[in-house]
Amino acid sequence: MSHTKSEQSSTTRNDAVPAAEPTTSAAALDALFQSVNRSDAPGLVVGIAHRGKTIYRRGFGMASLEHAVANTPWTRMRIGSTSKHFACFAALLLAEDGKLDIDAGVRSYLPELPAFAQGEPTLRQLMNHTSGYRCHLDLAFIAFSTAIMPKGSGLTAMARQQEMNFAPGENMVYCNGGYHLLSLVIERQSGMPFERFLQERIFTPLGMVDTASVPSDLEIHAGIATLHEALPPAQGGGWRRGIFPSEEIRGEGAMVSTIDDMLRWLAHLRAPQKSVGSAASWQQMTACARLNNGLVNPYALGLMRHDYRGLEVIHHAGGVVGGSCQMLTVPGHALDIIIIVNGAPVNPMELANQVIDTVLGDAELGPAPQKAAADRFKPMLGARYADASCVIEFAPAPEGRLGLKFLNGPPVPMREEGEQLRIGFEDLAVGPLILSAGQLATEGDAPAALDLHEAGRHCRLERLPASTPDAASLGTDLLGRYRSADLAAIATVFLQDGALRLRIAGSYGAMSAELQTFSPAVYGWSEVDSMQFPPSTGVLHVESIEESTGRVAAFRLNTMRSRHLHFQRLAD
Repeated sequence: MSHTKSEQSSTTRNDAVPAAEPTTSAAALDALFQSVNRSDAPGLVVGIAHRGKTIYRRGFGMASLEHAVANTPWTRMRIGSTSKHFACFAALLLAEDGKLDIDAGVRSYLPELPAFAQGEPTLRQLMNHTSGYRCHLDLAFIAFSTAIMPKGSGLTAMARQQEMNFAPGENMVYCNGGYHLLSLVIERQSGMPFERFLQERIFTPLGMVDTASVPSDLEIHAGIATLHEALPPAQGGGWRRGIFPSEEIRGEGAMVSTIDDMLRWLAHLRAPQKSVGSAASWQQMTACARLNNGLVNPYALGLMRHDYRGLEVIHHAGGVVGGSCQMLTVPGHALDIIIIVNGAPVNPMELANQVIDTVLGDAELGPAPQKAAADRFKPMLGARYADASCVIEFAPAPEGRLGLKFLNGPPVPMREEGEQLRIGFEDLAVGPLILSAGQLATEGDAPAALDLHEAGRHCRLERLPASTPDAASLGTDLLGRYRSADLAAIATVFLQDGALRLRIAGSYGAMSAELQTFSPAVYGWSEVDSMQFPPSTGVLHVESIEESTGRVAAFRLNTMRSRHLHFQRLAD
């Protein structure tokens, strides 16, 4: 792989912070990435700068297993949702030009979107995930799995919605669709393609010579690493090419970049003097969202801002099919970190925190976050709870911690803060989810019900029976065909080899799932035969019954990001 322009300019310094000799040895940092230092698997690239000096800049693993090309410090990679704050910054630059108002209603710029009784979100609410809109990508995974969506399908899907997840500002749920709409607004108001606006107004002025917004994984660009997706053992193991199922990725996650360009961007982000954008715009970039109920969440405009071991961090992660990313800065110590992965089985968010620990050390840091211990809450392990929109289960997480599983997903460790057990928005892009530690059993039986707070919204969850009812008998009244206007899709519930199955056929393909019966009204669904890892999961809740037949007349589907999608039974 040839060197790109960023390799020639890798010695750029941030003049805003006095340079200092690095105190962390390369060997100490090498140890963090040793597991991916191999020639038979994909890997990652990592760049670290401290007080204006680049102290670490390495590539690990392979950029292409197919062509036996190794990752290098100048390899370009997709950064996924780390792109989001660039879209926000672009909107703020247009606001400086007087071409849009980020506190105006979305339909001022996209009149084809529906009007909802709950209210109209603003552009700012698109940017901080409080709009209440459903996400076109999540809807696509429900309706047709990983079929590749053509250009224009995102706006079409969101314009078709008849309901919202919630009223604007009442909750906070991560929504890629909001950023897709924001990108369309930027394109219309600037009078040029979204990708060109980013290039002319942000990348070129800041010297980000190897960065671009690339709307499709089917495009070929120089120097970009292949995205690798691991196949599970049941499918023979090995790797396949990661391709995001859309030909129109925009501000939600389209950027490709290098560690040099991203370190240059991070230095500018935290520098007191800016060469691009006004001070007012940058202040808005890091102003955290406030919900209607007064709760302040750590999400700002495409950036998260919160505490880590007593220090403020500003960051955003990214995920694509076959890759992931974490961009993070510790402004108080001028520590900038970028880790971009093209398929290595690592968590870049955890790695970035380990870099902070290694570079700054315990002398500069407070105590590590306190995780709830699974042993303390043994009666809760295996207990499942549900309401109309979610099923949770308490389960052991790594290192002996107490975790929450959402349906059949992996356990997410809970932090213990005083009398609360919580999963932050920064951990799951939902919530924060908060339980009172006092209502969880430490001895005896798990309680019959729990009160869960999601971004301040109260949810009453009832405990489910320990044994799962027989799907073949309990689900008989659910069998049949249903239509969802919001998905423009037909759902069929049927029995196959004794298992209750759900198939949803949309405009570009179909999704097949197996139903798990929790009660006559609550079913879990998990996608089967999926090319997506992990597969889609959610909850099916029976909404109404036909009086004459006793059959289910309507149900609603829920995922973490799409709520109460309505399905109505079709006539036989």
